[in-house]
Amino acid sequence: MELRQLRYFVRVVELGSISRAALDLNLVQSALSQQITKLEGELSTRLLQRSPQGVTPTEAGAAFFTEAQLTLRHAEQAVRAAQQARLTGTVSVGLAPTTAAVLGLPLMQAMRERYPDVRLHMVEGLSGHLSTMLNARQLDLAVLFDLPMGASPSVQAARRWSVLPLIEEDIFLISARHTSKPGVPTSLRMAQLKDHPLILPTGPHGLRSTLDAAFLRAKLKPLVALEVDSLAMLMDAVQAGMGATLQPWAAVARQGDAAQSLRMARITDHQVKRSNWLCGLSEGELSTAALAARVVLLDCVRTLVGSGAWQGAALSPQA
Repeated sequence: MELRQLRYFVRVVELGSISRAALDLNLVQSALSQQITKLEGELSTRLLQRSPQGVTPTEAGAAFFTEAQLTLRHAEQAVRAAQQARLTGTVSVGLAPTTAAVLGLPLMQAMRERYPDVRLHMVEGLSGHLSTMLNARQLDLAVLFDLPMGASPSVQAARRWSVLPLIEEDIFLISARHTSKPGVPTSLRMAQLKDHPLILPTGPHGLRSTLDAAFLRAKLKPLVALEVDSLAMLMDAVQAGMGATLQPWAAVARQGDAAQSLRMARITDHQVKRSNWLCGLSEGELSTAALAARVVLLDCVRTLVGSGAWQGAALSPQA
């Protein structure tokens, strides 16, 4: 027996006619008759007395009609209760400035749309700082780069983190147009950066460790003009012509005039990518709200990468 059969039967009794009920329910009359006949067969009793003037419930039909109405009301109450029992709680998410420039607003909008009663606490900071906050249980989730603990399950277990590979980002040499020579290539190898004054984040930063490893593989000592651990100040220095930087495209995502004021050349060395990992507390420590936020974050990343809005990024196979 199905709820729709109860609805059909109740409406037939209320209208006193299978044909009128079929019109009201937007069904073919023969289909409605078949459902009523099937219901009577399941109950092994006749529910309706048919006549040229319409239908009336039998004694069994009248008793069934009362209980069917009650069952339908209970079903409607159950639906309302499920809809009103919205997910609540608080979840804290940490993003690096470059990641926040692309993912921050879409994530906040998606969380408000899907879980309006969940309080979202967003933190923007350098990857190393976010890692420290995650270890201190001050964050539920964070997108980190080139994990300092590596990806081995044994170390993950020691730190009690859940870790999921998220995306791989291309790295670009970014420089101010007014300082660039004409005919600058759109792609470069690390070995070609020998004489470029560079503005880079400091050593503990996740991206810097990737770049240092790339310089080492290229047997090149970089010409570091400035070290800046603030994305805004770093890009200001680049715009002022104080040097070029090595960053993913996300570093210019908040700069509306980037195409006019900056030049970007992709680094083509195979291993020069920035790995992004979605890290969180262990599965047992994550609240229901945090688990829901993790799903939303993954959906946002897939949408941004799939639509091309996150330029130079490719989803990791496990994401």
